[in-house]
Amino acid sequence: MQAGEGKMGRVFVIRLEDGDMLPGCLEEFAQKKKVKNGFVLLVGGIGGGQIVVGPRRSDEIPPEPMLLPIDGAHEVAAVGVLAPGEDGKVVLHIHGALGRSGQTKTGCLRPGVSTWLVGEVILYEIIGVNAKRVKDKKSGFALLTIGR
Repeated sequence: MQAGEGKMGRVFVIRLEDGDMLPGCLEEFAQKKKVKNGFVLLVGGIGGGQIVVGPRRSDEIPPEPMLLPIDGAHEVAAVGVLAPGEDGKVVLHIHGALGRSGQTKTGCLRPGVSTWLVGEVILYEIIGVNAKRVKDKKSGFALLTIGR
């Protein structure tokens, strides 16, 4: 386990509009506001794109992701963690539950997921912690790494 301790910095209340693309629009916002580390809550609608719904095989490393297309408007509740990548650009890792017509899909929101009508976001800035995403050679994932 790795752990770090920080403090709450600024809190942003953000309204996403129809067609805003996730996670890119929130990464750009964080970069512009100089938020390095943060916690994101999202509620609203998702209109399209893809989510990762797991690895194709649990025993295969590096894993092959299973992608599920999102067709049509879905309700969404999602949480994510912001941290800079090795290049210094902020990366949002966000998972959500998407519902439509009594069915729920849960997964990692991939680049290119679009907001449907509205998304309401609370972004909590975390200051004083040295967390970043570093590519893990074994899994191929950019894993959250806490500096000392």
